[in-house]
Amino acid sequence: MSRPWWREPFRMFQTNLREVDAGLDVERVLDHLEEFGADAWLISVGGILSNYPTGLDFQTRNPWLAERPSGDLVGDAVTAARRRGVRVLARMDFSKIDHRRAEDHPEWCFVSPSGEPQVYNGLTSVCPSGDYYQVKLFEIIGEVLDRYEIDGFFLNWMSFNEIDYSRRYWGVCHCLACVRRFGEDPPEGPDSPGYARWRRFAHDTLEDLNARIRAEIAGRRPEAALILGEHADIVFHEANNAVGRPLWHHRTSEHVSAAKSYRPDVPVLVNSVGFVDMPYRMAGEEPYHFAQYLLQAISRGAIPSTYIMGTPDDSPYECLEIAGEITRFHRDHAGVYRDLVSEAGTLLVRPDGDQGEFQGLYLSLLERHIPFDVLPEDKLPVSDLSRYRLVVLPDLGVLRCPEVLDAYAEAGGTVLATGSSGFDVDRPQLACLPAARRLASHATEEAVRSLHLRGERGMVPVVGAFHVVEPAEQAETGLFALSRARYGPPEKCHGHHESAHPGLLSAPYGRGRGVLMPWTVGRGYRVTGLSAHRDLFAAQAGPGLRTGLPEQVEIVPARSGTAKVIHLLNRSGDADQRFRRPLPIGESWLEPPWPGEWRVDALRAGRELELRDGRVRLPEIGLFEVLKLSNKYA
Repeated sequence: MSRPWWREPFRMFQTNLREVDAGLDVERVLDHLEEFGADAWLISVGGILSNYPTGLDFQTRNPWLAERPSGDLVGDAVTAARRRGVRVLARMDFSKIDHRRAEDHPEWCFVSPSGEPQVYNGLTSVCPSGDYYQVKLFEIIGEVLDRYEIDGFFLNWMSFNEIDYSRRYWGVCHCLACVRRFGEDPPEGPDSPGYARWRRFAHDTLEDLNARIRAEIAGRRPEAALILGEHADIVFHEANNAVGRPLWHHRTSEHVSAAKSYRPDVPVLVNSVGFVDMPYRMAGEEPYHFAQYLLQAISRGAIPSTYIMGTPDDSPYECLEIAGEITRFHRDHAGVYRDLVSEAGTLLVRPDGDQGEFQGLYLSLLERHIPFDVLPEDKLPVSDLSRYRLVVLPDLGVLRCPEVLDAYAEAGGTVLATGSSGFDVDRPQLACLPAARRLASHATEEAVRSLHLRGERGMVPVVGAFHVVEPAEQAETGLFALSRARYGPPEKCHGHHESAHPGLLSAPYGRGRGVLMPWTVGRGYRVTGLSAHRDLFAAQAGPGLRTGLPEQVEIVPARSGTAKVIHLLNRSGDADQRFRRPLPIGESWLEPPWPGEWRVDALRAGRELELRDGRVRLPEIGLFEVLKLSNKYA
């Protein structure tokens, strides 16, 4: 039985069309897509505006369709794309309706806590609880499926509209449908009692809607995919920038890994935004910034997609040149990306809340060449941990599923907890945690000032929190704290003495092990950049891969069919709030994590590499390199 088309590698290009683009030349756009390396076109089809002659009174037909002889942009696009073997996917946006329909159907619309409708540029936002989403959405999708051989659907802005395009916060919807479904008056916003329950309600409402949409599409056209949330046929992630938002350089890798670790067999699509921010849609993204979206996506096994405003002629962003190079590389080596799955042996759990500790440990693993995956905290109970040798818990506090982690350690895995992970007040939740109880916590900025640990390389400052714990009977301890003392003026800076409070505890558990660093070592690295923090953690999480490559090269090992694959991403261009052109990394060496005799090909350099005494001689690395290791005698 053949697999669905979306289970094979593909490359998407999105033209996010304005209403005035309805007269576009479909052949010219398809020429650009094919030259770019894409084989799937995401085009604006319906919802706010229909780019086809809809027969539904509650959907607005784009008046600019009059510029087309056929009066049907979608029909023309599907017909032309079919001739070329290019798949067409429908972008739908059901978040807003025009003024007339909002007046006719106020019961469909968002209502703020103060009773206001949300109107943006003449369009009124609707609510997922109301019948526009719950009923009319399905009629529109049905009309599209009846008329066109669409290969998939993407639904934009599926939300409860608490925030608008200008990032104004409107509050929680108080329409009658929300009040009825929620069961009581909804809260006003994040600071109101009951907001956490509202967020669960909103999440559950959208998940139910998504499941019904997926079932509707599958029932009407099984060969069409739904691109949406974590339970769709294809998981969607938008890689984008925003003016004023601090840049986390690894956001794309993190999100792809989080999705693939939870459901390794489900495709993830990374739609990479070609402009710098929504209010500045005409300004193209920095080329090497955009390149990171695509490289981080493909290295973790995601589908690369490029997203522009209007048509390629209207948005000649500078970043599209390098985007095309990477997209064509993916096309030319599609076999490498078929069923690409991570081979990391370490799992880093991502917390629901504050990310400081997580991000510091993320950087530590990456820079010390310890391959790892990311898993959201709420997915721990439903994920297979057996493929990992180590699970890292970054300052998670009270755990939802301690029994899962104890079972993992009992079976032979190692649990490495930092900060407050696994403590419920004073008692450890985890039997594998090498601590009998927590005695005290220093968890404010003032409480940890002047608090140091004695490491092999000298004193290490505690930034964030330190928890005083009583070691378990069998625990090995080390990295002891120095007592706090005055830190100013200089004449009074003395009085530290070594305490019996350990910053590192370790003990066997079943066939595995539990390790506790009861302080925020990751936050220390994220805030200060001191390699001492990084290396103390990495010494417990390692060993890393053996290589001569510098820490600025990210190493991502994976498998694809019968081959092994290693992506080498040059991160020397990572800079404050930007990505620059990376500096070339000179010739070096790497010991593959898989023993054996391999044929090693550098796909970007286009040549076979020497493998001698277990080491691969690496070529100079520019932006990236991909190594394919295949059976030498096949």
